[in-house]
Amino acid sequence: MPVAVVTDSTAYLPPELVRAHRLTVVPLTVVLNGAEGLEGIETFPADATRVLGGRRVSVSTSRPAPEQFARTYRELLDGGADGVVSVHLSAELSGTVEAARLAAAELGDRVEVVDSRSTGMGLGFPVLAAATAAAAGADLPEVRQAAQETVDRTTIYFYVDTLEFLRRGGRINAAEALLGTALSVKPIMHMPDGAIVVRDKVRTASRGVARLVDLAVEAAGDAEVDLGVHHLAAPQRAEQLLEALTERLGDRLHDTYVSEAGAVVAAHAGPGLASVVVHRRP
Repeated sequence: MPVAVVTDSTAYLPPELVRAHRLTVVPLTVVLNGAEGLEGIETFPADATRVLGGRRVSVSTSRPAPEQFARTYRELLDGGADGVVSVHLSAELSGTVEAARLAAAELGDRVEVVDSRSTGMGLGFPVLAAATAAAAGADLPEVRQAAQETVDRTTIYFYVDTLEFLRRGGRINAAEALLGTALSVKPIMHMPDGAIVVRDKVRTASRGVARLVDLAVEAAGDAEVDLGVHHLAAPQRAEQLLEALTERLGDRLHDTYVSEAGAVVAAHAGPGLASVVVHRRP
């Protein structure tokens, strides 16, 4: 068998791609007002949106246990895989990468772990690159390299209606959240080196979407690109993003993926999220 590729539930890949590329997805856990569930299996975006819109809001997320990763890796290796490349959301956002590395250490040099320094399709594009390389017969180091090189060619920007949810989850500091609230601005974030940082501030949601388009085109440069577009309870924003980017990028735009962000990202970003991920093709 070729090298097996593992990721986590925050890649938000369409199910048909997961099946077509024979990916293994390890879910994170979301706790909504005391109710615990596995993302994408027991807990879905609508669940998080409903809780976040209520008066009583208690939301948290947790990484998979190292034992869960170790069990997954052993099953794949025992099933005949030559090795495993495991690609996960940014270590700046979650302990998932750490858990995967702890599990990989138990299995010697047959498992490689890659930090995508992102989430959503910022994670999804490196996963797809690894799976494509594996299907073509690449060995373990080559599959890992395919994922890592795609990480380096991928940029994510996202708009949120408020910084409050990111502050609650500890993903940005209180000063940044206070500044955004005091000025009544709408923040646009990016993830240099895997951490969430305020990139721009705009006054309205429509300007936020327009600025996302400009930033994505800037990130694309002269390259041919693939795009991932995510939203949370805001499908019209996703449609506006994709329509504008399709017009701006023209023939340079290849594959596009549109999906709603899952419960983990929902818990930290809040309803109204709009995100674009740019993958520059080699």
